[in-house]
Amino acid sequence: MIDASESIERCAAYYGDQADAMRQYLRDGEQAALQLDNRGPIVFAEDGTLDASIRAAYSRYGFYVFTGVLEQRELADLEADLSAMRGRFPTGPDSAVNAEGEPALGADCKAMSLVWSKPLGDPLGGTALANGRHQVKMFEPEAESNAPAAAPFILLGSLQFSEACLRTYAHPELLKVAEAINGADFAPFNEALFIKDPGIGAAVSWHQDGVTHWDSDDFDEDIHGFNFMAQLYGSTAVNGVWVLPGTHKLGKLDIKALVADAGSERLTGAVPLICDPGDVVICNRQLLHGSFPNSGLEPRITVNFGFHRRSSVLGVRGGGIHSDAQVFDEEIIARRSRVLGYAIDARRQRFQNEQPYQYQPFVEAGLSYSWDAASKRDIHDYNCDDLSI
Repeated sequence: MIDASESIERCAAYYGDQADAMRQYLRDGEQAALQLDNRGPIVFAEDGTLDASIRAAYSRYGFYVFTGVLEQRELADLEADLSAMRGRFPTGPDSAVNAEGEPALGADCKAMSLVWSKPLGDPLGGTALANGRHQVKMFEPEAESNAPAAAPFILLGSLQFSEACLRTYAHPELLKVAEAINGADFAPFNEALFIKDPGIGAAVSWHQDGVTHWDSDDFDEDIHGFNFMAQLYGSTAVNGVWVLPGTHKLGKLDIKALVADAGSERLTGAVPLICDPGDVVICNRQLLHGSFPNSGLEPRITVNFGFHRRSSVLGVRGGGIHSDAQVFDEEIIARRSRVLGYAIDARRQRFQNEQPYQYQPFVEAGLSYSWDAASKRDIHDYNCDDLSI
């Protein structure tokens, strides 16, 4: 486990007369997270199904930390791609060129690619953005005087920019987990990189991700799907996502009331996602979660990608957050799913000793996909079809 003690002290110092309370909250949360019985390697039963104790723990808490999923070779690939992408980032939120004056990453995309924030800010909290689901604003510490005016925060549509991310998207054990949770005909959702650089990384205010099915007659704990959160550098109580276990079963929450009851954004009973490099968290999208500004010393880069039940998206009008609001029919789902086909072949080419995942909708339709220069062009702007519910 990463020793975040120095970062905890540094973080607490930003909170003024609340420093002692923040320090204790971070320490207590770290300890509580490590005491939960929802951490360990991915394990399957002899019949290939997900281990029953893992499935039960995920249902109980709304998240599970899969340890040691990504090996060093894959982490090195992701780090190399991240470095290359950073070199292509625009010079600021209003720029279309990078530091060399070249067209910036995402400049030719229809959808927004890079989301920015003021250093240590909370750009979504308390706003009407994302259908107003970020009901409260987190405390925004004052960044150091040498901090940039704006910091990269989220990279959307990440699979078109990084072959390493594309390959991680097709990790066969993770896709078997997706099948276990959402059925063999599971459907894609959205992919992104969350960038939480030390001393400047933005907060993500407490929220629940789903927007479409809260009042559905078929509502249950899994109807809005889940996200995998693969950690490149690990995550700590300071830079990581915090969750309130069990809230994925409670329907839509009054977050303002929870903050009022707690007396601050330090919600009672919440725990951080404590991870080492290569760990992958599965997190229910209905689970109440958020993160504090990264005022510590360690970076966090999360390779984020999610999946739905097909029944949750087919014939459903989307929520309009990650893509235009539209009714998702079979054609749209198939078009969005082709990226998974490319990803499976891209991973096969890189990890040749690994058994590729067999996606049942492709098998039934007799479809096969090859990752090459033409398919790379084909996934440009693929995220305009994100199945956002």
